[in-house]
Amino acid sequence: MRLLRKAAVVFACVAVPASQADSQAFSDSVTVIRAARMLDVSTGNMVQNAVITVTGDRITSVTGSTVPAGARVIDLGNVTLLPGLIDAHTHVTSNLEAGSYVRPARETDADVTVRGVRNLRLMLQSGFTTVRDVGSTGFADVALMRASDAGWIDAPRIIPAGHSLGITGGHCDHTGWKPGVLEGSTVTGIADGPDEAVEAVRQQLKYGAKVIKICATAGVLSFEESVGAQQFSDEEMRAIVEEAARHGVKVAAHAHGTQGIIAAVRAGVASIEHGSMLDDEAISLMRQRGTYLVPTTYLADSIDLRILPPLLRSKAESILPIARANVTRAIRAGVKIAFGTDAAVIPHEHAIREFKTLVDRGMTPLGAIQAGTINAADLLGTADRGRLAPGLLADIVAVPGNPLSDIRALERATFVMKGGRVYKQ
Repeated sequence: MRLLRKAAVVFACVAVPASQADSQAFSDSVTVIRAARMLDVSTGNMVQNAVITVTGDRITSVTGSTVPAGARVIDLGNVTLLPGLIDAHTHVTSNLEAGSYVRPARETDADVTVRGVRNLRLMLQSGFTTVRDVGSTGFADVALMRASDAGWIDAPRIIPAGHSLGITGGHCDHTGWKPGVLEGSTVTGIADGPDEAVEAVRQQLKYGAKVIKICATAGVLSFEESVGAQQFSDEEMRAIVEEAARHGVKVAAHAHGTQGIIAAVRAGVASIEHGSMLDDEAISLMRQRGTYLVPTTYLADSIDLRILPPLLRSKAESILPIARANVTRAIRAGVKIAFGTDAAVIPHEHAIREFKTLVDRGMTPLGAIQAGTINAADLLGTADRGRLAPGLLADIVAVPGNPLSDIRALERATFVMKGGRVYKQ
């Protein structure tokens, strides 16, 4: 036993300094990235002959032409540099497939976490360096955040919600089972009444959530008859927003129906997710309050309706044309738009196609790019990313050509750096 203790002490004395040395080497490392162009997403200006200097995980210069002694130089040639992209509405541990509705009764938290590792790698390779996960199970998204932060997995930075909050039998509850199967609690986000709603917020925060997601209304991919009926009451939503705000946390609201959208905005949520049945009152209120719309609109063109059960397919067929038209209305009215895809409903590797769809709905290419950079960073409260500027995180993507003239260039990322480390080249 005495020998084992001595061995442990010796190992600790050797291993810790080596780890510190490796960390110090990275923190001091300097990389210079050269490219034909760099997009200033704040102004829309295209900077020619771009040179970005990165020290450790931060950008230290975006204008210098002198290469520091000992720096690694990456010359990317005829590409455009952009900030790492941000998807503000993902479900990284899920995939919509035939039979996926029985998964919750069969899979363990380990299963969904492993699926998340795969999906996150695909998103990182597409150019997403930050994602907000708005609902997982078993706090798998929190575990994945920690793994990403520790460098254990190749993944974007993750802002997790834990479990989505919803009413008993609502869109965020597991329904269609006999009593006793997949019953919810405040830990899993199921709450009825303001007191339970507050408790559900506290439970998510206790286990690591960094944002709160609520189901303000019914939805498409759940077994209620309605697609848009308000579910949480006005009082419950106010209680959730007030409790989250006490902890410095924002609230995102899944909301399809008009009254639920309006109630959520009045309650003070930071964003409306989907927003399918926006009307003039809802649009005006969102503009007045500065509430973001996260439209998740590519899925309206691409979801495979054939794999949906009849009730769900009927709801999708009724709501998706309305949702497409109302995204255009919101864009024209000047509602703030943040990029989000609902990746899971679509394959995660297709999330990047949302940019082209936003342009199809009426945004300019620059506006679509801003939705996925500075706007999404603002919504998420992450001022350390979303632009290429000194002092910000070295999250950098390169795409061929000029995305202001060909938005689909974003679908062909040739280089991805997150925090100064290259994940694709």
